Amino acid sequence: MTRSPLLKFLSAKSANLAAKWVSENTEILRQEYEKTSKYAKLTDVSCKQAGKLLFLRVVSKTGEAMGMNMISKGCENMLRYMSSLNVFEDMTILSLSGNYCVDKKASAMNWINHRGHSVTCDVTLTAHTINTVLKTTSTALMELNTCKNHVGSSLAGCIGGNNAHAANIVTGIYLATGQDVAQAGTSSMAMIIMDCLENGGLYVSCTMPCLELGTVGGGTSLSAQKNNIRLMSPDIEINSEIFAQVVCGAVLAGEISLLAALTTGDLVKSHMNLNR
Repeated sequence: MTRSPLLKFLSAKSANLAAKWVSENTEILRQEYEKTSKYAKLTDVSCKQAGKLLFLRVVSKTGEAMGMNMISKGCENMLRYMSSLNVFEDMTILSLSGNYCVDKKASAMNWINHRGHSVTCDVTLTAHTINTVLKTTSTALMELNTCKNHVGSSLAGCIGGNNAHAANIVTGIYLATGQDVAQAGTSSMAMIIMDCLENGGLYVSCTMPCLELGTVGGGTSLSAQKNNIRLMSPDIEINSEIFAQVVCGAVLAGEISLLAALTTGDLVKSHMNLNR
C-alpha cells in the first residue's frame, strides 16, 4: 500500500535538501514508521519535488489488511520525527496525503508502479466452448477486444481502461466483502489480452496492477461480509493474496461473457429478459 505526505518549504533549495536527506536516511525513517504496527513493513520512500513542495511516496507491506489506516499512522509518526529535527526548521506538513499515492483515482502512477496487489490470470478456451457455450468465434472475440478495449479506450484517453466492465465485478465483490468501495475506481484498472490459436481456441489474460483489498480490518469484520470472504475460497484458508487472485479471475470471466454477448448482439436482449 502507498501513502504520499505533502511537505512545503520556504524555497526549492530547502525542498531539494530534504529530498536528499530522505534518500540517505531511509533506515531511520523505517524504524520510526514501523513503531506504530507490528504488521507495517516499510519497503520504500521516494520523493518528487515541485518547486518548494515535496511529495513523499511511502510504500509499505500491511499484512492481510488493505492497510490505509495502518500506513497513515506510520506516516504520521515518521513525519513527527522529521519535524523534531532542527534540520527541517522551515518544513510545513501540508497534508498526510498529497494525491501522489495515488488513492481512489485512476492514474499512470498506479498503472505503472502498482498499488495493493498486482495480479495476472489467464485461461485458454477451446473452440468447442467458444462455439457452443459463448455462441461466437475466437476471431470475433479477439477483434472486438482489440478494437473496443484497446483502440476505443486509447481514443478516450483511458488509463488502465483496457477492459469492458471490470468495475462492475470489482464493485460488486467489494460491496459484498466489506472493502473500501471508493477504491473500485483504481482497483478496476485492467488490461485484457486475447490471442487466437491455430486450433480455433482462444488465449485470454487479465492483468490488474492495483487491487486494493484485504481480508481483515474495516468492513471485513462484519459477519455477512466475513462469511462472503470465506466463500471466495472454501477449500483453502483465504488471505489477501488469494482474495486478489479470485477477484482477477472473476473479472476475466466477466470480460469473456460480456464480449461474447456483444459479438452476438445479445447484450440488450439479456438485459431486457432479466429486467435490468
